[in-house]
Amino acid sequence: MVKVVLFLASGFEEIEAMSIVDTLRRAGVEVVVAGLQEGATEGSRGVNVIPNRSIDEIALEEFAAVILPGGSPGYINLGRDRRVLDLVTRAFEEGRIVAAICGAPTVLADLGILKGKKATVCPGKEAELTGAEFVNERVVVDGAVVTSQGPGTAIEFGITLIELLVGKQRAQEVKDDLVANF
Repeated sequence: MVKVVLFLASGFEEIEAMSIVDTLRRAGVEVVVAGLQEGATEGSRGVNVIPNRSIDEIALEEFAAVILPGGSPGYINLGRDRRVLDLVTRAFEEGRIVAAICGAPTVLADLGILKGKKATVCPGKEAELTGAEFVNERVVVDGAVVTSQGPGTAIEFGITLIELLVGKQRAQEVKDDLVANF
């Protein structure tokens, strides 16, 4: 079974994080939600989520992809955590899928991961995609880097990840089951 890790920081965007987890799990992808702190993590709208593991228990070798949800200040907190930055950098260097949505693509830009790559980000943060070629699309794939714009694109982002991780057929099946019309 394909496994991915989604990092969860205080202030995460609930729709993004939970839509991505749910969509991928529907496709049979094992999603590990890794919290940056012990216990529940509070989202930007006050929803508390209990991560599956601590980030300190994450062995990158287990995972085909790393995923960063947005939300403010969630993506800022991800970008300030050395453990997240080290794991994301290693994942990119090892050719694993690196995915970020909403404000989180700016974390990838700050790491130099988006240099010379096409990427998108939530409206208003385009200038923060240092080194990237901004593309105003809902989901952008450039090699193993996947970026998306925000809560309203989260399911499409998840479907795109399914396609990359387990194939077009499974992605279409989940899309049909969700009655997703994009």
